[in-house]
Amino acid sequence: MRINKLTAISITLCLMLTVWAGCAATQKTAEPAKADWQFHDVVDVAFVQPYATMPQPEGVMIIDSRPYMPKYANGHIPTAISIPDSKFDQMTDRLPEDKNTLLIFYCEGPT
Repeated sequence: MRINKLTAISITLCLMLTVWAGCAATQKTAEPAKADWQFHDVVDVAFVQPYATMPQPEGVMIIDSRPYMPKYANGHIPTAISIPDSKFDQMTDRLPEDKNTLLIFYCEGPT
């Protein structure tokens, strides 16, 4: 009698595992949205320089993501605003409403 219970439990577990694996294999993965804009992981000075002018060109925002004190206060690109990466979620209201605005973030690089 005990062997029959173990066999039934084993068969049930195998069946459940098979059904779960079959369902997991048939799910489609979400395709990333296609963007019609170009994203750069890292840009050079030549890319940023035309945007770092006074007055700042329209459609561009430069964001200094370093800690405000002392990094930003000691020196930053003149038209840049400070949104430290540690406070980004709380400061999104400082981002432009126009979603087509080019956002250029800079920091002190990998540490």
